[in-house]
Amino acid sequence: MSIFKGIMTNIYDIVKDLKRNKSLYFMILPILLYYFIFHYIPMYGLQIAFKDFSPAKGISGSPWVGLEKFKEFFVYDSYYVWRIIRNTILINVYDIIFGFPAPIIFALLLNEIKNNFYKRTLQTISYMPHFISTVVIVGIILDFFSRDGLINYILKSLGIIPEPIAFMTEPGWFRPLYVGSGIWQHLGWGSIIYLAAISNIDPQLYEAAIIDGAGRFKQALYITLPGIMPTIIIMFILRVGSIMNVGFEKVFLMYNPLVYETADVISTYVYRKGLLEMDYGYGTAVGLFNSLVNFLFVVLTNYISKKFTETSLW
Repeated sequence: MSIFKGIMTNIYDIVKDLKRNKSLYFMILPILLYYFIFHYIPMYGLQIAFKDFSPAKGISGSPWVGLEKFKEFFVYDSYYVWRIIRNTILINVYDIIFGFPAPIIFALLLNEIKNNFYKRTLQTISYMPHFISTVVIVGIILDFFSRDGLINYILKSLGIIPEPIAFMTEPGWFRPLYVGSGIWQHLGWGSIIYLAAISNIDPQLYEAAIIDGAGRFKQALYITLPGIMPTIIIMFILRVGSIMNVGFEKVFLMYNPLVYETADVISTYVYRKGLLEMDYGYGTAVGLFNSLVNFLFVVLTNYISKKFTETSLW
């Protein structure tokens, strides 16, 4: 009887909360529908990874092959597997090492600017590249870094290089160009969340630090940085959770067969095998493996963060 009474009390509290905050729930409804329609319903198609899928037979009518597609990926295509996994992880590791701290450092520097007009102007300029489409960004990269592009012209004019460098066809240059252009494009936009976190720090802490004789550098080091550390940890956990993901569009537009050695990643390989060769089961199997690895990284990073700090996703 007590269990039934507890259930009814919970239902009553839920209904009461829905009525009291109905406007807020209506605001979040489109987001919930988006994730349900485009992220949860398509999970039904994951079974394609375990079937010899044929569009004519459909998902339910296609024969079951078990782990054959995974075996094909890890055993038969082993040379390509380790290459694309290595490239995917290395690009993400470089992006974490150089790209992840960049918005934090930029936010800390912006916070030290006292002239509001100059600060807002700089913020607006830094946000602009984020809204440029990937196609345009890659077009700029191709124009600037081609053999007769602006970068080669400047380097040759200054006598730094004797002959133009083929940036876009040399495998060693792909990762620096990919990561560097990503930092430039998303630096300002990524700093927004850290600027918001900085704005929540108690100003009295800075006043006390000034009285104690702390300069601006020590204020940033001992007040600002620790104040935004929970935000940094959460963002880092989420970033590590996508370590097996590299933006398909940008890689696809930038790479060519000459740079496959360093540029071919999981998403582009899945595109060629799954769509161009119409092996949908193979592509789904690789995508499922990719998602599982990302999930494990999130769980592991969150566990480590929870063990050594007071901040975690759950």
